[in-house]
Amino acid sequence: MVKAYLRYEPAAAFGVIVSVESNITYDSSGKHLLAPALEKVGVWHVRQGVCTKTLAPSPASRGPSLAVTSIASSTTSLIASGYADGSVRIWDSEKGTCETTLNGHKGAVTALRYNKLGSLLASGSKDNDIILWDVVGETGLYRLRGHRDQVTDLVFLDSGKKLVSSSKDKFLRVWDLETQHCMQIVSGHHSEIWSIDIDPEERFLVSGSADVELRFYTIKRGLVDGQPVSTIKGAENVNNGDSTTQNKWEVLKHFGEIQRQSKDRVSSVAFNKSGNLLACQVAGKTVEIFRILDEAKAKHKAKRRLNRKKEKKSAKGEAEVMENGDTNHGTGEEGNALLVTAPDVFKLLHTVRASKKICSISFCPITPKNLLATLALSLNNNMLEFYSIESSGTTKTLAIELQGHRSDVRSVTLSSDNSLLMSTSHNAVKIWNPSTGSCLRTIDSGYGLCGFIIPDNKYARVETKGGYALVGTKDGTLEIIDIGSGTCLEVVEAHGGSVRSIAAIPNENGFVTGSADHDVKFWEYEVKQKSGQGTKCLTVSNVRTMKMNDDVLVVAVSPDAKYIAVALLDCTVKVFFADSLKFFLSLYGHKLPVLCMAISSDGDLIVTGSADKNLKIWGLDFGDCHKSIFAHADSVMAVQFVHNSHYMFSVGKDRLVKYWDADKFELLLTLEGHHADVWCLAISNRGDFIVTGSHDRSIRRWDRTEEPFFIEEEKEKRLEEMFESDLDNAFENRYVPKEEVPEEGAVALAGKKTQETVTATDLIIDALDVAEVELNRIAEHQEEKTRGKAAEFQPNAIMLGLSPSDYVLRALSNVNTNDLEQTLLALPFPDALKIMSYLKDWTSNPDKVELVCRIATVLLQTHHHQLVTTPAARPMLTVLKDILYARIKACKDTLGFNLAAMDHLKQLMASRSDALFRDAKSKLLEIRAQHSKRLDARLETREEKRKKKKQKKSSDGHAWT
Repeated sequence: MVKAYLRYEPAAAFGVIVSVESNITYDSSGKHLLAPALEKVGVWHVRQGVCTKTLAPSPASRGPSLAVTSIASSTTSLIASGYADGSVRIWDSEKGTCETTLNGHKGAVTALRYNKLGSLLASGSKDNDIILWDVVGETGLYRLRGHRDQVTDLVFLDSGKKLVSSSKDKFLRVWDLETQHCMQIVSGHHSEIWSIDIDPEERFLVSGSADVELRFYTIKRGLVDGQPVSTIKGAENVNNGDSTTQNKWEVLKHFGEIQRQSKDRVSSVAFNKSGNLLACQVAGKTVEIFRILDEAKAKHKAKRRLNRKKEKKSAKGEAEVMENGDTNHGTGEEGNALLVTAPDVFKLLHTVRASKKICSISFCPITPKNLLATLALSLNNNMLEFYSIESSGTTKTLAIELQGHRSDVRSVTLSSDNSLLMSTSHNAVKIWNPSTGSCLRTIDSGYGLCGFIIPDNKYARVETKGGYALVGTKDGTLEIIDIGSGTCLEVVEAHGGSVRSIAAIPNENGFVTGSADHDVKFWEYEVKQKSGQGTKCLTVSNVRTMKMNDDVLVVAVSPDAKYIAVALLDCTVKVFFADSLKFFLSLYGHKLPVLCMAISSDGDLIVTGSADKNLKIWGLDFGDCHKSIFAHADSVMAVQFVHNSHYMFSVGKDRLVKYWDADKFELLLTLEGHHADVWCLAISNRGDFIVTGSHDRSIRRWDRTEEPFFIEEEKEKRLEEMFESDLDNAFENRYVPKEEVPEEGAVALAGKKTQETVTATDLIIDALDVAEVELNRIAEHQEEKTRGKAAEFQPNAIMLGLSPSDYVLRALSNVNTNDLEQTLLALPFPDALKIMSYLKDWTSNPDKVELVCRIATVLLQTHHHQLVTTPAARPMLTVLKDILYARIKACKDTLGFNLAAMDHLKQLMASRSDALFRDAKSKLLEIRAQHSKRLDARLETREEKRKKKKQKKSSDGHAWT
């Protein structure tokens, strides 16, 4: 009889506040911050400091979870997140649902940017390509090729008509999105460009690289009378004053540089929403904040600079007259017009210094009262910090840090009733609720390597409701922790080297510790009142010590407390009698030191995991090796038996969690989810869930489900996976000719061939075959009917009561919008002809006109030459030409009518209420701009009057003398 096992599935992941692979960004409201948390995106309520939502992809049936590598928020509630496999997901942040998944890139997504309306999304990737996506239509528009290295940032210009991209190839490229070509290549950087941004008014573009300066460009918005219009007055003559030979297609014009304070490379640059501040984040601990001066102040600064130059020159000239006896007038700047340079406009305001290395920054789109801006920082130690920026200085207002460890999780331990989980790290111990993932206590500690929650019995819970725990540290101390109060009661100097392992002695008030100082120590604990203290607390005392010949790495005690097993640095495991400490067995066979071991509940088996990547299963009666299994692709870090069974779990540095049957020596399940080395493992008493801790700072819970599975089925699935991965490699590498260097500014299709598109093509071909058979049956039935022999027609049940035409349309409608092009490209020409024969019928359905047009366009572009030379296709194409134009025109008319009606309703509502919708905002900005200009004009006239008065006084004084 074939045995069925119960499946374990990923249930929860907690402990990660922000991961380092991606950027952070505020949503459009400014109330929430979007932070990457490995494969998820956390939506944090900034004021409350809590994670209100988690945007996580639906757990894939197989395969590893992929990290978020880029995030962008639109002006609406939509959010885009890019992943390490090149996919882009669009989320609705209010509902917390995934609207669509866009597949197009072959490498990790490195840059995402929405246009101002939020209708277009541009994505850049490690595959050097840029893809433009239609967010509303949920489809890829086209792919832009030209960069020779990874695309690092993207910015839309000119109301979304142009796109600027930066790359590690040291070039900026300006793309015209209407004609889909590269219209300008900007050089000048000496190293990789890491980030670019434009101010909200589109006056300046700033780029940051590993160079010591930030480079600024002015933006030409369009052409007036065939001449380019610059956005900065007084900046036209900065580049050598060569205004006559300006290139009219030049969008970006070099404006100047500003020296940075830090020597580290630029990681990101960002303007705030109001456009008066610029932040430059370096790959270190600092962010430089620049103030952007308005036109009047910049001109005033330029005048002062020019006057200082003149004064210096005149002083120099006088000195030369004294020396040479003849005048040598300085020529050049005095006769020139006033030039506004980058240092005149951008002034260093503050430098924000964080406690750790900064990964990403984001300005809050809503500016609070009495502040210039609010800046959010993500740090590489799993922490978020918020700073308020004022004219006088910067202050740290909030830090989100309690919900996760600052470094990797080194050990996890469950309490006896599975209600508490303790995790240790390099400077803190955290107590969690394993079912909800909420952090209950954070206790400062040393570098905790192992931990043990004292069982819930009469000795442990006398004075406190939370119980006690013990932590073994790298310094050789034992820390006694009161969970209820969240305090460290005592630090006991236990060993001369790091405490590597703690094992409880079953049914006794004792435990055993193993250390790098070659000692194995036996301890007893009890709750008693210390002298001079009013309350009782836990105390530990050393009762026995066993000296070993080498460093102790792991200790384990058998469930009947008869044996104690000790793993040493010499790759052996020594088993002793626990009562007399006499030697019993030596388990020898591992090539590298044993890092973990466990004894089964019945005491029959002991399993050891080693740095040699193997698991060895031994009999504890004679010490014979039952089986050696090559278990992981890297060191095995932890192994544990499920209570009252011979099933076991192992974790390793290969990021995998594996489920084994120790009697059959079979791998049952492989659980993928962690993004880095898995250090530790804990299993609940009933075996209904397991908990793992990792170098990626996450703690993951895996729950046992009621879904049964069989070993043979799992083996077949693993083989299928290997076959499919080979197929994917074949798509990418084997049969596709390698493109050495893309054509200059080339355009290509947005999608990519995936397993989903191949499956969709197969389903369409099957639908066409079924429909063809059904059409033949209908034709035969009609012939029989004319002869008078017709029986009642029985339609094919597979077609779900649909006509052949509708059945094929259903198959095409089920294809993901983004995958449609690649699906149709894979169709053979005869099947493409069959689809085209159905198009005429489908156009009668007004809901499917857009789909029909897309299908017709793709098939015509793909099979144009064959269609032209196929006589049978000509009448079909002629009919389609007449019908499609008419249907599209009808759709456009309907849309136009509806838009006009909505505009009319908007005007009606505006006339009835005081609210003038969005127009009021632009009007208000216009009025403010005019008001500021008037003030500037008044100031200028006042200054001129003062100057005239001064001149008059001085002339009067000369006349009097």
